[in-house]
Amino acid sequence: MLPSIIMTKYRSEIDGLRAIAVGAVILYHSKIKLFGVETFKGGFIGVDIFFVISGYLITSIILKELITTGSFSFKYFYERRARRILPMLIIVMLASLPLAWDYLLPENFIDFSKSILSSLGFGSNFYFHYTGQIYGAEDGIFKPFLHTWSLSVEEQFYIIFPIILLITFKYFKEYLIHILILGFIISLGLAEWTSRNYSSVSFYFIHSRMWELLAGSILAYFEISRGQRSQNKKLNTILPLIGLVLIGYSILFFDDKMIHPSFNTLSPVIGVCLIVWFSNKDEIVTKILSTKLFVGIGLISYSLYLWHYPIFAFARVTEFFGNNLIKELLSGMVILFLSITSFYLIEKPFRNKKNSIFKINFALMGSATFLIVFCVYVIGKDGISNRLPKIFQEKLKIEEENINLYQNDDGQRIVLLGDSHAGALLYSLNEEIKKNKLNLNRLTTRIYLKDFDFIVKGQGSPKFIENNYKIDKFLKENSNLIVVYHLRWSIKILNTWFDNQEGYKEENILTISDAYFEPLTIKNSTKDDRNRYLREGIISRINYIINNGHKLILVYPVPEMGFDVPKHLLSSIDKSLDNNIATVPLLSTSYNVYKKRNKKIFDILDSIDHSNISRVFPHKLFCNTRIENRCIANNEDYIFYFDDDHVSLKGSKMIVDQIMKKIKRNNFK
Repeated sequence: MLPSIIMTKYRSEIDGLRAIAVGAVILYHSKIKLFGVETFKGGFIGVDIFFVISGYLITSIILKELITTGSFSFKYFYERRARRILPMLIIVMLASLPLAWDYLLPENFIDFSKSILSSLGFGSNFYFHYTGQIYGAEDGIFKPFLHTWSLSVEEQFYIIFPIILLITFKYFKEYLIHILILGFIISLGLAEWTSRNYSSVSFYFIHSRMWELLAGSILAYFEISRGQRSQNKKLNTILPLIGLVLIGYSILFFDDKMIHPSFNTLSPVIGVCLIVWFSNKDEIVTKILSTKLFVGIGLISYSLYLWHYPIFAFARVTEFFGNNLIKELLSGMVILFLSITSFYLIEKPFRNKKNSIFKINFALMGSATFLIVFCVYVIGKDGISNRLPKIFQEKLKIEEENINLYQNDDGQRIVLLGDSHAGALLYSLNEEIKKNKLNLNRLTTRIYLKDFDFIVKGQGSPKFIENNYKIDKFLKENSNLIVVYHLRWSIKILNTWFDNQEGYKEENILTISDAYFEPLTIKNSTKDDRNRYLREGIISRINYIINNGHKLILVYPVPEMGFDVPKHLLSSIDKSLDNNIATVPLLSTSYNVYKKRNKKIFDILDSIDHSNISRVFPHKLFCNTRIENRCIANNEDYIFYFDDDHVSLKGSKMIVDQIMKKIKRNNFK
C-alpha cells in the first residue's frame, strides 16, 4: 500500500490548532489565577499538541517527496529545519544575555549558560533531566530556557525519523504502516511505565514522546495512501467538535500532578487527531480555527513559544510582576509585539528560499559561535561574580556530591543525619571536622522513621523504606557516635508549605494529598492519624539513637523566608549605583510567624529528655537580633540563605559553630 497522494497545500485549521497549543502553554506558564484558582493547570499539553502536528507535517513532507521523486534530500530537509528553527532561537538567546548579565546570580548565570549550550546542541532535554529540574516545580519558572527541552525532542525526532522512514520505505514499504503503529504502541507503553517509575526521564526523553509524533505520522500515511481524509459528512461534523472538547477538557482539568505522558495523554492526542483527520471547510471547528485571529496566532506561534518563557522568567527573577495584574498583562503585550515583529523581520526572511543559504549559514554560524564562546567564558569564570555587588561575590553553596568527607580512624565519629537542610550544613561541618581531626559520616533521609512509607501520588517509595533500615543498621553496628540530626522539620511534620503572611507564599507541585508519610501497617489513614503516628515515629527513632549508646545533637528548625533570598536581594539593590557603594537592604520575616509555625515541632523535640541529647537553635542566630521580632536573611556583608529556606555557606557556618561547641565540650544535658 502507498502511492496515491493529493494533499491540500495549506490547511488553515492546523495553524488554528497551533494557536490553541501555544496559548495553552503560555497561560500555563503565566500561572494566571481566577478567584485564587489556577485555571489553565493542564496548559502543558500544548506541547503534546505541537508534537502531533509536527509528526503529521514532517511525515507528509517526507512521504510526498519519496513517492513523487523516489528519493529524499536530507540536505534540503535539514536546510529547511535550520531556516525554521535556528534564527529565532539564536535571536532570543542573544536578547536574553544583557538581562542575564544584570540579574542572574553567578550560579544561575552558569546554569543559564549551560542551558544555552545544550539548547544549541539540541540536548537541553537531557541537560534539564540530569540536573534534576522537575518541570512545573517552583524553581523552574526562573530558568529562561527550560522550555527548549521540547525543541530538543523535536530535533532529535527530525534527525532519527527521516532515516528510519527512508530505510523502511525502500526495503519494507508494504510494512510501513505496521512499523509506524508498532512504534506508536511501544512508545505509548514505555511512556506509561516510565512515567510511573522514572517520571523525569519520561517527561524529557524522546522514547516516551515518540508516540505523540507517530500519531501524526500515522494520519499522514493514511491521508497520502488514500489520497484523501475522511469523506463521511456526519463524522466530519461531529468528531472535530469532540476533538476540541477533549483538548479543552485537558487544558482545564489536567494538572502537573498527574502521570504524564501516559495513557492519560491519549485524551488531547486523540482530540488533535480527530480535528486533523475529520476537519473540513463546512464544519464549525474548522471555521473557528480558520479565523484570522487563530491563524494569525498560529503563524507566530513559534516566536510566541520562544519569547514567552524567558520574559516570564526574567520578570520573576526581577520580581517585576509583584502580583500586579496590569504588569502581567503588559508582559503579555510585550511578548505579542516581539513575536509579531520577529515573525516578519526574522522568521519570514530566513525561511524565504530566495535568500542565500550561504549568507544565512554565515549569520547563524557567527551568532552561534559568539554564544558558545560567551557561555564557555561564563562557565569558566564561575558566573563572573565581579559584575555584581560585593555581597553576591561570596559563594553561597557547595553541592554535597562535591564534598569529600574527612575521615580519621582515630577521631571521634560524627554523623550528620537528615535531609537537604542537613546537607546545607555539610561543607561547613566537614571543614570543622578537618580542623579538629575528627571523623565525619553522612546519612541522608527525608526523615528518620521505622516502618513508615513515603507516599507520592498514591505510590509507595521502597527506597525510602530501605534507606531508613540501612540507617537503623548503621546506628546499631557502630558505637559511641555523635549524631547531628537536622531536617526541614515544618514540611515533614506539618506537611504544609510556608506562607510568611507578608505576600510570599511558597508553592510546589506536590500538595498535602500528593505526598505524606504513612505507617506500613496502617493504610488509608486520615491526616490526623498520620500526624499522631508521625510524632510517635520521630520520638521512637530519637530514642533508638540514644538507646544504642550514641549522643545526639538536635538542630531545631531554620527560619523560612518564603522568598528566594539572593534573587530578592539582587532585585532590591539599586542597579544604578556602583557595585562598591550599593546599599544592601536587610531582608527579614516575622519572628512571630516562625514561632507559631514551629510550635508543634518544638513541643515534639522538647518532650524528649535525656542526658545524651543536646540542642542547637538556629533561630537564636537569625531572629530578634538585628531587628526586633524579625528573622533576618542577610546582613550588610553576607547572605545567610541560598534560596528561601536553605542556609548558605555563611549561614551554615554560624549554625555549625554552635554544633562544634557542643561537640568540643561534649556538653550534653
